[in-house]
Amino acid sequence: MKVLAFAASSSRQSINKQLAMYAASLVEGAQVEVLDLNDFEMPIYSSDRENENGIPTQAQAFYKKIGEADAIIVSFAEHNGSYTAAYKNIFDWTSRISQKVYQDKPMVLLATSPGPGGAQSVLNSANGSAPFFAMDVKGSMSVPSFYDVFDTDKGELADKELKQKLKESVFSLQS
Repeated sequence: MKVLAFAASSSRQSINKQLAMYAASLVEGAQVEVLDLNDFEMPIYSSDRENENGIPTQAQAFYKKIGEADAIIVSFAEHNGSYTAAYKNIFDWTSRISQKVYQDKPMVLLATSPGPGGAQSVLNSANGSAPFFAMDVKGSMSVPSFYDVFDTDKGELADKELKQKLKESVFSLQS
């Protein structure tokens, strides 16, 4: 099984990337590819740019990576209660290739933040829009207070209840 994992963040120290990588490591026997959204940076989407220059190669490459995966794990960072600008721009461009951005791939949607909200607002948005963009959501969870529940030295959840819930969500990708 080929699992594509990424954080919906452009931060090089992204806690969401740490969470996505950890979640992907729980998929037994999987070949994991971790994407960095910085590799897909492109001009801010506008219909004028699309009409003048077409869809950037970065959006086409992102769409192709999704198509090549058997399953996807995304961990959403939250900026002011919503998606990060980096993710939203890549998503906007990619949706111009096909509204079915996620191509009916089985997915686990995650979100975390340093605070007690655990980026729940952006996770709710992602779950709410999932059917419109061909996300086959198998599991979804928010991880609040990241630095209190995640052992950054070991790269894993230290909180046993959250760890079990994440394992159950990730296991659903294999069924």
